[in-house]
Amino acid sequence: MTDLPYTTPLQFIGLALALVAGWLLGLASSSSGRRWRERYEAERDAHQALRDELATANTRTRDLEAANSRLERTIADSRPAVPLADPTPTKRDSAVRSWFYGGTDVLARIHGIDDHRERQLNQLGIQHFRDIEELPRGDELPLEERLGLPQGTIVDERWREQAALLRAGETDEHARRFGHPA
Repeated sequence: MTDLPYTTPLQFIGLALALVAGWLLGLASSSSGRRWRERYEAERDAHQALRDELATANTRTRDLEAANSRLERTIADSRPAVPLADPTPTKRDSAVRSWFYGGTDVLARIHGIDDHRERQLNQLGIQHFRDIEELPRGDELPLEERLGLPQGTIVDERWREQAALLRAGETDEHARRFGHPA
């Protein structure tokens, strides 16, 4: 006789009942499985839509950055070249001065500012020609008082105009107008 797992009618009935119970359990749970699958598919579709939106936004960002870069190059190409430093430095414009004074401009080149006043201005935070150019009108009188200058000296000696010329590197024009050696 062979060893069959199910030999008696009772065992066959048990097997049949187990199969029917499994089938019923599968039917009962199939609707919830479908719900989970539908949720998964909805989430997957939402994620794909977000990925597509992000890819579109990234493409737009790259396009805008490229356009901005082209615009900046166009603007830079259309600007006239302005020298950043005076092309004819004096003996005071040495590398030692830049080392010790942090690269400040030589404000004593402005007619009306001597070495002592230049140190005073530097201590007050005025270290570059542009600082004098951009000095607010309301700050002139207090600055003149701190430096011990008569009222109206900054305007009368045209410090702003001199600073603008020197910052632009126009030392010859500065010397011509103000008769002060650059």
